[in-house]
Amino acid sequence: MFELLLTSFPVVIRYFQLRRRGEAISVWNMRTAVFMWAAMAFALFLTIFYFHPKSYSGLLPFRTVSVVAQTNGPVTEVPILNGQRVAKGDLLFRIENSTQTAALNQAKAEFDRIAAVEVKAQDALLVAQSSVTEATASLDKLRVDLENAQTLFERNVGTENAVRELDAAVAVAEAELAAAQAQVDLAQTDISQAIPAERRAAEAAVERAQVALDQTAVHAFSDGVVTQLAMSVGSPASQLILSPAMVIIPDRPEGMPLRITAGFSQVARATLYEGMPAEIACDSNIAMSFRNSVLPARVASIQPAIAAGQIVPGGRLLEAENGLRRGSMLVYFELEHPEHEAIMIDGSGCIVQTYTSNLSGAAGHVIAATGVVKAVGLRLKVWGALISGVGLAGGAAH
Repeated sequence: MFELLLTSFPVVIRYFQLRRRGEAISVWNMRTAVFMWAAMAFALFLTIFYFHPKSYSGLLPFRTVSVVAQTNGPVTEVPILNGQRVAKGDLLFRIENSTQTAALNQAKAEFDRIAAVEVKAQDALLVAQSSVTEATASLDKLRVDLENAQTLFERNVGTENAVRELDAAVAVAEAELAAAQAQVDLAQTDISQAIPAERRAAEAAVERAQVALDQTAVHAFSDGVVTQLAMSVGSPASQLILSPAMVIIPDRPEGMPLRITAGFSQVARATLYEGMPAEIACDSNIAMSFRNSVLPARVASIQPAIAAGQIVPGGRLLEAENGLRRGSMLVYFELEHPEHEAIMIDGSGCIVQTYTSNLSGAAGHVIAATGVVKAVGLRLKVWGALISGVGLAGGAAH
């Protein structure tokens, strides 16, 4: 409409010219002015719609977290309400845990038993070391007695039987010392290898049982708002991701900029560029005062591929006719002023209007100036959506 008004001056001038002359106004008299009007309107339409593309598919996307149980059992506690804000680590619900508690107690008892075995092994080592000391002393004494008996026998004072008896006693003492030393080695092996291995296994069993017990208490992994709470005390805990117990809308991470997505025609690829100025008007921001209804933004990035062309492996061959419906080019926008992020609502539908401003020369300034027509049209669209009660894209909730 604005384009037609701006280019209608040849017709207006010709009209008043014919009136002043007193000539009749006819299609023949107006043909040149009408042709000029049509040509100028077409050129202006082409310039405006090509260099300032618009998208009605603007959207503020957000993620949700589906909360499911890690184990089966009836729910025994639900300390939260639907719509309640939770912080990371808050308890969401608890599952009956008598089996897991018993398993943890059993694992801890086994760990305590191994600790007692370790104490017993230390005592056994002390006993074995004492036996080695006793056997060593006895062997030393018998060896001295054997040397004395051999000396006496060589001097024809002692008897050969006494030497044989002491020699046999020394052999027995040596065997007893070896056995005592073996007991020391066995006790040391138990203390240094066997018992530590059993302790590590018991610690792993305790940790595993503790993990199983912890899984009966489901906690929030992020700050956010609970919605679609679908359980109560006594409900069976579901482990299916398609049937979550509740959904959490997480808060946006600190420092992460808010991004609005919009789909543009593929022919707009030659016009759109990163850093391109834009304006965003969202359904949820329309206000009677018109304040903060149209927000300045810039193109943050352009997706390098068209989603409609992606191929997913499957059992059927690709059918080319399925690509007749051309996909849109996905563009990401960031708000020019970060303080506007606080007034944006996740999931809002928006109109996104871009403006070409990177062309040089007089023609570039003229093209940039034609964006005013688009800016006025966007505001009239917002005003019309406000007074008509329908959305910016023409839809309304009934």
